[in-house]
Amino acid sequence: MTQPVSPPRTSTDKVPSTGQLPAWRGVVARADIRTLSLLGVLAALIVVGGITKPDEFLDTRNLQLVLTQGSVIGVVTVGMTFVIMSGGIDLSVGAIVALSSVWATTVATQEYGFAGILFTAVLVGVGCGLVNGLLIAYGGMVPFIATLAMLASARGLALQITDGSTQIVSIDSVLDLGERDAYILGVPPLVLVFAVVTIIGWLILNRTTFGRRTVAVGGNAEAARLAGIDVRRQRLYLYLLSGLCCGIAAFLLIILSGSGQNTNGNLYELDAIAAAIIGGTLLSGGRGTIVGSVLGVLIFTTITNIFALNNLQSDVQQIAKGAIIVAAVLVQRRTAGTT
Repeated sequence: MTQPVSPPRTSTDKVPSTGQLPAWRGVVARADIRTLSLLGVLAALIVVGGITKPDEFLDTRNLQLVLTQGSVIGVVTVGMTFVIMSGGIDLSVGAIVALSSVWATTVATQEYGFAGILFTAVLVGVGCGLVNGLLIAYGGMVPFIATLAMLASARGLALQITDGSTQIVSIDSVLDLGERDAYILGVPPLVLVFAVVTIIGWLILNRTTFGRRTVAVGGNAEAARLAGIDVRRQRLYLYLLSGLCCGIAAFLLIILSGSGQNTNGNLYELDAIAAAIIGGTLLSGGRGTIVGSVLGVLIFTTITNIFALNNLQSDVQQIAKGAIIVAAVLVQRRTAGTT
């Protein structure tokens, strides 16, 4: 007996659902959940600040101060996010900021005015990033050791340049950027620079081949190499990018403080790494978001501001930051198996 033959399936026929979402939709959904969670934490902190110190915390000037202070470490965090996503680490960012700021505020540098200070700060930052990148990418050094050595060297050189004293900036065009008269629609110039760096960082990570290569190297460096990616050159570029961000941050810090000191950038490496981690960047590499890192910066800056307004000691702030880092890593470990 002849069995009936089923008609061929056409493009308009519906494929039975398996009840499973495509992998990419799951990743997007988890990313949205992380972002919403961070926004929820930030909103909760704002509520806490508004309840404990309503007149001071919600004051426009205080909110501008929070954003301004977050801008400096925020620019550093953008570069740190790229480095960590590639599977690396940079412990020298705070020291590079210090060295860049003191080198850019020497008497000789200030003779060249605004451009001289900006160019020197960026050049020193990129130079330090170049050294880190060469040692790690082509020298075969472990990122932890190479950047730790840069941390010690940069701090020592910054101390030698300043001889332990504060270098005062005398260039009016630089100092004016920190005044309220320079605000654009109520937004400090430093915040605008941070916004521009964030947007550029987001575009590079999500819309360019460079960003895709960074994720590939962090996910599996050997597979990336077999796919034709020059892993060593990519890592060199990433540390150059981190150094560039440190140079920009040093210039912002010069504007904010009106001086250069060898103590500038103290513990910036902790704050930048912590902000990136709670923003969803995996320490093992291969995953991270610029938006999450920026929200991490705002969370830490808001916590610091709330603690300061409530006259809590700095050691309590550090304990709170440490607890947040531990909690973020534990959450990452729980979600890593589902990504």
